[in-house]
Amino acid sequence: MPMFTGIIETMGKVAAVERHDVDARVQIENGNFDLSDVRLGDSIAISGVCLTVVKLAGRAFAADVSGETLSRTTLDELKVGDAVNLEKALLPTTRLDGHLVSGHVDGVGIVRDRSEDGRSIRLHVDAPRELARYIAEKGSICLDGVSLTVNSVNGAAFDVNIIPHTAVQTTLGDFQSGRRVNLEVDILARYLERLLLGEQAAEPKPAITREFLARHGFLK
Repeated sequence: MPMFTGIIETMGKVAAVERHDVDARVQIENGNFDLSDVRLGDSIAISGVCLTVVKLAGRAFAADVSGETLSRTTLDELKVGDAVNLEKALLPTTRLDGHLVSGHVDGVGIVRDRSEDGRSIRLHVDAPRELARYIAEKGSICLDGVSLTVNSVNGAAFDVNIIPHTAVQTTLGDFQSGRRVNLEVDILARYLERLLLGEQAAEPKPAITREFLARHGFLK
């Protein structure tokens, strides 16, 4: 499975969107994205969504987007001229400066507020309720492919700070209230949840409750 770091390499622009019955093909143009080592079939994360390169043309590439992906991410909203965050898949020699990111979006959040915080931008984001248990203060989260640290959590809402460098080098600097964003929670949190379930993981839709944790000695 391709992996990413959440450290954006560059921003690209949507050059074309071909709509089909239930899926689509997007073509991305970029200014300084080095595609010399990219081959057909390689993976590139577009605003946090892992897609497969199906066409290369100079400094542009195309990727197909399935109906499932369109229904679960913001890629269904892409239009010509939109900016997107780009990151190629990890190599064995790549420095892991962000955190492990799979490019599999867990849900779509909404930016509810944007404010200035010193030289940074603070974004207040509402996540889907089902993702709240995976979001922890000072933990990692991915917004449109960008690895960030969670500042604070309140229910299913959380805050992140966007430093000036990130604001300039990614699309996050332009985020305003109402913006829908792709969210990927820390992959380790998902594995830990399954591990805690033990044998119950084989049951349909198992759930970790306070009763479950108390029964297995995690709560007193």
